[in-house]
Amino acid sequence: MRLALFDLDNTLLSGDSDYEWGQFLVDAGVVEREAYEAQNRSYYDQYVAGTLDIHEYLGFALRPLAEHSAAELARWHADFMRQRIQPMITPQARALVREHLDRGDLCALVTATNSFVTAPIAREFGIPHLIATEPESRDGRFTGRVAGTPCFREGKVRRVDEWLRGVGRELGSFTESCFYSDSHNDIALLERVTRPVAVDPDGALAAEAARRGWATISLRR
Repeated sequence: MRLALFDLDNTLLSGDSDYEWGQFLVDAGVVEREAYEAQNRSYYDQYVAGTLDIHEYLGFALRPLAEHSAAELARWHADFMRQRIQPMITPQARALVREHLDRGDLCALVTATNSFVTAPIAREFGIPHLIATEPESRDGRFTGRVAGTPCFREGKVRRVDEWLRGVGRELGSFTESCFYSDSHNDIALLERVTRPVAVDPDGALAAEAARRGWATISLRR
């Protein structure tokens, strides 16, 4: 059996779902525009630069989930999928996922973005397994805190290993393991698989892929 792992933001999507969720909340009037928008952009820039403090960021990003009911969040997310996510899904990204699913590979979406935002996106692609940062919830409401290890940088490796143990596998047991990502933040997981693939990579990952002879592809229109 082969394993196919997919990063989400700027990989399967031609944009960043975490950042766009924040911008959606701004445009919907859910959060205060000026302060939230500026902070959202600052954290995104830190992510791109590789300087993001993930716990500090999650304190910011998960707060709106704790301030609203499940019904409100579900309604907003449906609009978010239609307005922001669907336009970021290219035919090439759908075709790549479908190719792996059709040949029977074990497929998982592996993303630092929280599972509230990303679970409907995984379903849209038909990817059966989601490994994401988990927001803590109690009595049917989010608390604004993270549960467990954030699925970010080396945390992605740990979370993938935990998931594989849960399904009775380990990374070395597959005839091939591949991971598709755009970001230098994912080098720790890319170097663990047998077939790392840089997808429309950022500058740092493009240089690393060229140095190591990793495949590079584009999923843009």
